[in-house]
Amino acid sequence: MKKVIVRSVYGAFEYAMMHYYPFGKRDALEHTDTYAVISIQDSHTGGFGVQFTENEFCKGVLTLLFDDIVTEVEGAVLFSEAHANQIIDFILRTARKADTLLVHCYAGQSRSRAVGAFATEMLGGDASAYFEEGAPNMHIYDTLDYVWVRRQLAAIAGEQPD
Repeated sequence: MKKVIVRSVYGAFEYAMMHYYPFGKRDALEHTDTYAVISIQDSHTGGFGVQFTENEFCKGVLTLLFDDIVTEVEGAVLFSEAHANQIIDFILRTARKADTLLVHCYAGQSRSRAVGAFATEMLGGDASAYFEEGAPNMHIYDTLDYVWVRRQLAAIAGEQPD
């Protein structure tokens, strides 16, 4: 992947639509890069009613339901190590297939910013702008980082991570 972008749900839909063209009008495309989507949606509403699908340009979709919280809250889903493993596996699986990783949540400010910062670092980039320009959900970022480091250490030791 060449870049990671973070958007709100509306911005993600707008980005995907830049890859749409009516029949016979492919030359009118705004974007021709390939992308993969991590769609972070609210658990308490069962999602946003927006679903991305793979197509000519979209090379992978991971939809996760968890809420923008940092501790357990009754009726909400806290980001977990299982979510972190799904995200890491998805990035590893789509890194060579897609030019861009599109990460979105409702507002594009907290959950997706944390995932975007992690993905940027995981792919060898500098994630400092994610922390300087916004407020990533640090529970999400720290959980992703913990799971990634644990997996790397297990690989070095020739073990399977928990």
